Amino acid sequence: MAELTSKDMADKLLVDPFQRSGPETETLSDPIADTPMTVTLDQLQPYDLNPRVTRNPRYDDIKDSIRERGLDSPPAITRRPGEPHYIIRNGGNTRLAILRELWTETKDERFFRIPCLFRPWPERGEIVALTGHLAENELHGGLTFIERALGVEKARELYEIESGETLSQTELARRLTADGYPVPQPHISRMLDAVTYLLPAMPTVLYGGLGRPQIERLSTLRKSSATVWDARSEGKSLDIDFPTLFHDVLATFDHTADGFSVGRVQDELIGQMAELLNVDYDTLTLDITEPESRRRIMTRDPVPHAPASVETLPPPVNTESAHPTSPPSADTPRISVPVSEPQQEEEIPSQEPTTSPNAPEDSDPTASNRNERVQGNIVTPATTTDRLQDIQRLMADTTGEAWEDFESNVLKSIPVQAGGLYPITDVWYIEPRLDTPDSLRVHIAQFASEIADETGQAEHIQPVDTGLGFLCDMSALATDGHAVPMIGRAVLTLLHALSTGYQSTSQSLDELDNLRLLDHLGPLLQGRHGGNSQVSRLSDNALVKLYRLLRLSRRLVDLESDTGANNTTPGAS
Repeated sequence: MAELTSKDMADKLLVDPFQRSGPETETLSDPIADTPMTVTLDQLQPYDLNPRVTRNPRYDDIKDSIRERGLDSPPAITRRPGEPHYIIRNGGNTRLAILRELWTETKDERFFRIPCLFRPWPERGEIVALTGHLAENELHGGLTFIERALGVEKARELYEIESGETLSQTELARRLTADGYPVPQPHISRMLDAVTYLLPAMPTVLYGGLGRPQIERLSTLRKSSATVWDARSEGKSLDIDFPTLFHDVLATFDHTADGFSVGRVQDELIGQMAELLNVDYDTLTLDITEPESRRRIMTRDPVPHAPASVETLPPPVNTESAHPTSPPSADTPRISVPVSEPQQEEEIPSQEPTTSPNAPEDSDPTASNRNERVQGNIVTPATTTDRLQDIQRLMADTTGEAWEDFESNVLKSIPVQAGGLYPITDVWYIEPRLDTPDSLRVHIAQFASEIADETGQAEHIQPVDTGLGFLCDMSALATDGHAVPMIGRAVLTLLHALSTGYQSTSQSLDELDNLRLLDHLGPLLQGRHGGNSQVSRLSDNALVKLYRLLRLSRRLVDLESDTGANNTTPGAS
C-alpha cells in the first residue's frame, strides 16, 4: 500500500463527515480573568469618556520620566464587547499620549510595544470605567473643577440609563461613593450650577483652572441676584431676562483664570441691573450681598455701646475644693481657682489689676490705664473696623447672643485667680514694674517653688540670680527615685527641664531625664485615663501657676536676648 502524503490525508479528512459547517473564527475571545499581555500602539486607544480635557499640568515631567525609565507599571486596559481596539481602563491616558509622542520622535520599539494588564469588561463597564478614571485623575495630577463637574454629570447619565429613573443629588452622591469616587452632595450642587450656568459663558476661565471657592461665590451671586431681579422686575417690561444678562456679563470676563475676579463680575452685574431696573446701585448691592436679617441690622444706626460694668459680671465658680479658702467677693468677675495660701495683695510689687473689692482703683480705670491694659493683652492684632464691630454687636443684640467685646473684657482677659505669695489674676498681662529680668526671676522662682510644694518637693527648688531664677536639685531622684512619689518626680523633672533649657547645652537634660519627662509629662498635665486624676496630675491652682511661669519665662528670654527690647508694651511680647 502506497504511503499517504499530507495532501492525501487532508483530502480524506475533508470528505463529507469532516467538512466545516460553521463560520471560521477570525479572532480569539478576550480573556475572562486579569491577564498580562503586550499590545501595540495601533491596538490601543485612549478612553473616549476621559474626564480630563485640558493638558495634564505634570505632562512634561511624566514624559521625561517615561523617556528615561519607561513605564513603572503596566497600564490597565480593557475592551468593550465587539470592539476591535483596546482602551485604557482607569487612568493612563496621559501616559498613552506621551508614548505616541515618544514613538514618533524616537521610533524606539519600547514605546511602541507596551506591556499591559488586561482586565475583562465588567457588567457595569461604562460606569466602572468612568468612576475609575475620575478617581485615578484625582490621585495623579488632579482635574480642574469643571472637568470633575463634567465627569460627574456624565456619571449621572450612565446611572440614570442603568436604573431607568432620574436621580436626586443625594442618590447620585451615594452611588458615586459606592463606586469609589466619593463626592459630597453640596459639591454636586455646585458642579451642576457650573455646568449649567457658568460653562456656556466662560469656558476659557473654567478650563483654565478656576477653583471651587470662586465658583461657589459665582453660584451664590447668581442665585441671590436672580432673586432680587425677580422681585425688582415684577410688573416691569424689560428687554432682557436675567439668565441672558448673567451670561452676557460673565462672557465679558472670559479671558484667563489667573486674572479673574468675582468682585469685578459682581460690580458689573449690579451696575447693569441698577440701570435696567432703575434702582440705586448701593441698594441693589445690599439686597444681593446680605441676607434680609443682616440687611436690616446694617441699615440701623449703631447704638453707642458702653463697656459692661464690673457689677454685672457673674460671680466666680470654684473648680476645686481640695484646699479650702475664704471665698472671694461675689463681685469678683473671675473664675476662682483654689488657693493654698491666703492672698497678700498689699505685699506684692507685681500684683496684676483685679476687679475685686480689695482693688477699687481698677474698678474705674482712667483712659491711659485702660489703653495700656488693652495694648498689653494684644498678642497679634485682629483685623477689624469700628463699623464691623457695630454690625456684630447689633446682630448679637438681635439674635440674643452674647457679644464678646475685647476692650470691655480686657480687665479680665484670660480670667483666673490663683493664690500664693504672688497671687495671679491674669495669666498673660505683665505690668511695667514687673518687666525687668530681676523681678521676673523672683516671680518665676516663687511660682516654681509653689508648684513643687504641692507635691512636697519645695526643698529641691533653689532660687538663683541667673537663668530662669531657680535650679532643681535632682539628687533625690538620682539616689533613690522611688522614694519620691510619681507626681513629685514628674514635677521636678518638668521644672528641671525648664530651668536647664535656659542654660547652655552643657547643662541640658541627660537621657534619663528625657525618659522621665516623656513618661510623666502627659499624666502630669492632664491626668491618666482610668486612674485617679486628682492624685496623678497638677491641681488647677498649680496649673495656673505653671501657665504664669511660662509666660514670665518667655518674656525673660526675650528681654535677655534683646528681642523684646523695642517692645513698648511688655504685655504684648
